[in-house]
Amino acid sequence: MGLKAKTVWGSVMAGALLAAALPAWAQQGKAPQEVYTCTDRQGRRITSDRPIADCVDREQRVLDHTGTERRRIGPTLTEHERAAQEVQRRKEADERARVAEERRRERVLMARYPDEAAHQAEREAAIDQVEEVIVVAHKRIQALKAERKRLDTELEFYRGDLKKAPVKLQRQVAENEADQAEQQRFLAAQDLEKRRIHQRFDAELAQLRQLWAAQRASSSQWGTSPAAAPAQKLRPRGAFS
Repeated sequence: MGLKAKTVWGSVMAGALLAAALPAWAQQGKAPQEVYTCTDRQGRRITSDRPIADCVDREQRVLDHTGTERRRIGPTLTEHERAAQEVQRRKEADERARVAEERRRERVLMARYPDEAAHQAEREAAIDQVEEVIVVAHKRIQALKAERKRLDTELEFYRGDLKKAPVKLQRQVAENEADQAEQQRFLAAQDLEKRRIHQRFDAELAQLRQLWAAQRASSSQWGTSPAAAPAQKLRPRGAFS
């Protein structure tokens, strides 16, 4: 092969190698709609018409045909990172749901108790119900004590020795003691119930005072009465659960 032929052949081979090194869209002379570019972990600047596999662990810039950045895509997450991201997403969703439910309950609470007088009236009604059953329990205890006095009178015949008394009398005394003990436990439970009611209403009242204050501030801002303030859509009393 002559010198001239060798020179031509060398030029052809060099051109082919250069074309192979270019992206397909550059070889075809067509500009892509989007160009992905990044710097890989070796510091190489890479450009492609599709997401770059060597840069899945880092950010990639997406450019349009004019070279203007259109957006950026973050690194591809590992399975562990995706799981952590999903856990965080669920926590945020749960928190949003919790806040929404809290706001709903506040609105219902405000509808049920438009002022402190309404709240106090319901507190007293709840306590009165407990007091009624306490009165009944005290009457039952008095009746049991009267019965025990009668049984003690019978025991005097046996000199107060229950072991010498008939089985029927022994059983009656045992049942009387058990009934009195049961009534005393019931009274203790009702005392706890009264404390629980007061604690509940105290906590509600503290919250309501803040809500009422916010409502008054909102009413003042809008120049309306509390019932007409746009932030408060009141429901019928008794809707709270």
